[in-house]
Amino acid sequence: MNIPLTTAVLILLSGAMLLLRIFWERIPPRVRSSIFTLSIILLLLHAFFAATRWGTTSDRLNIFINWLAIASYELLILLFTRLTPRWLTYFSAAILLIPVFGASILMPLGEIFDPSSYKSVPVGNNMFYKVKPWGDPGSGNKGSDVIVSYRPPFAPFLRRRARTIPFSDSECNSTAAFAIPFPDKGTVLGRCPRWPSQAPGTVDKLLPLL
Repeated sequence: MNIPLTTAVLILLSGAMLLLRIFWERIPPRVRSSIFTLSIILLLLHAFFAATRWGTTSDRLNIFINWLAIASYELLILLFTRLTPRWLTYFSAAILLIPVFGASILMPLGEIFDPSSYKSVPVGNNMFYKVKPWGDPGSGNKGSDVIVSYRPPFAPFLRRRARTIPFSDSECNSTAAFAIPFPDKGTVLGRCPRWPSQAPGTVDKLLPLL
């Protein structure tokens, strides 16, 4: 999951935000205002994407926006420490920055270092799916997620994640899984063929579209 590399880059990014806070008064007022406004916009944009499951059709662009949102969050928290009383703002900032280095933040950020690209398979009704492998090297637990998304015809550069269907390698050949959506019924069928060593057939998961 590239956690060590992600952590190192995030530490460097945090250091850059700290330097920006230290030299904040030396930055021209108009530039400071633009940076502050842009930080708020990026943070709200990522929050909107996370809350509504909307995003761009580019996975790397979505992750890059995530990185920018984290940088914006750190900068805003560090600028908060300029307020008084300093002992309280410094203590509050430390508490608010600790979660940035949690696994739930690092793992999504680490995807930007994944060299793999995942093919979009159109399935009609402005919908498509991607098969994205996952794995935990420590436990040997591996599998793939079949991610079903909707692409609006008026904005083909956007997509809304409609359902994620997980399959484990212990139950089937997860990399060969696929999806069959039924928008008129509000459901999607995830189908994964079993391994040759298993009984013939498929593992099927019928789930509602979100």
